[in-house]
Amino acid sequence: MAERRIGNRLAVLDGLRLLAALMVVFYHYVALARPWGHGTDTIFPTAHRLAQYGWLGVEVFFLISGFVICMSVWGRTVGEFAVSRLTRLFPAYWVGILLTVLVVKMWPEVASLRGWDTVITNLTMLQGGNNTPNVDPVYWTLFVELKFYLIMVVVVLFGVTYRNCLILCGVWTAAAALAPVMNTPLLTAFAMPQYAPFFIAGIAFYLMRRFRPNAILWAIVILQLLLAQRYIDYRLATNLGKAAVDALPTWPARFLITAAFAVVGAIALGAFDRIQWKWLTTAGALTYPLYVIHMNIGMTLIHHYRNRIPAPVLVASVVALMLVAAWLIHRFVERPLGKWLRTTMRRGIDDVRRNVAPRRRHARPATTPPPPPPPPAVAHAAQDERTPEHARAADSA
Repeated sequence: MAERRIGNRLAVLDGLRLLAALMVVFYHYVALARPWGHGTDTIFPTAHRLAQYGWLGVEVFFLISGFVICMSVWGRTVGEFAVSRLTRLFPAYWVGILLTVLVVKMWPEVASLRGWDTVITNLTMLQGGNNTPNVDPVYWTLFVELKFYLIMVVVVLFGVTYRNCLILCGVWTAAAALAPVMNTPLLTAFAMPQYAPFFIAGIAFYLMRRFRPNAILWAIVILQLLLAQRYIDYRLATNLGKAAVDALPTWPARFLITAAFAVVGAIALGAFDRIQWKWLTTAGALTYPLYVIHMNIGMTLIHHYRNRIPAPVLVASVVALMLVAAWLIHRFVERPLGKWLRTTMRRGIDDVRRNVAPRRRHARPATTPPPPPPPPAVAHAAQDERTPEHARAADSA
């Protein structure tokens, strides 16, 4: 199938990312009791009801990630994809850990550290795989993203094509559907049945964007939207406690998930291509730094000043502070350090290729005798007849 020409940067997608991050911030600052010392239904009678569903920003992140990562791997090698992801994730993440440790050590009011070994392990971003506590609870989503990247690496190894992406959608859907009943920890860990529908739908939406929508892709998206409904009660209980499953209606969550699918679908179909506001690109750049610094730091600040500043002013001030800090991290850490890491890692990959590829190219079975040399006259004639192109081909063989 012929590919469609991809237009400019999807600015609306950047804006949607920041909106998803602010949903999570809103949930942590307004819905949770921990930063305030008691329930927030009396502090924010109306806003509290909306904030209780802000955790769905994570699901929106995963939906966007499926779209963006499928776009990112297209035409790239495993090394190139790894460099792009590692240099994107780690600079702001490292700063987020260091700032969180500093604030929590100064004011251990809503969180505490279990030891420096925990901090050191967190620097690898692999703490989710060895039962090490997260320095900040929001980091659990980063390990989910890493597992998604490993799944996409398998696709890259086989070749990123329309066909292989469709196969991934089918195999992953089956694995996620079967994982709960098969009771296989490894399958459950990588199939991620609670979050797979969002990643898979994002991939299908990108295929619509790159090629064109069709019945198969729409069927994948609708199936994932239906499967996403299965775990709403689970996510409610995880975020707000088991009592919330009976106390809260689920229709707002179902509506928000459906709305997110609709917006990303509209982006895939080009409905917002004309919107190219520069501030949306900046908004997208702030999203990740904001996410990795906002929870423990922001909740500590709220708890520390909750009796001195009116609650709405305090929340607005902390959100503004987190946005400024996110911009500073992006401008003075992510951009320079990310650029340096990309250059360094690309040099390392080039070095590996230089030391591996020649051996594979020039290897010759030991039992094969070298060809006999031609007679001098023939050799001279052959040399005269070779074009420069033939010569270059012979030299590289």
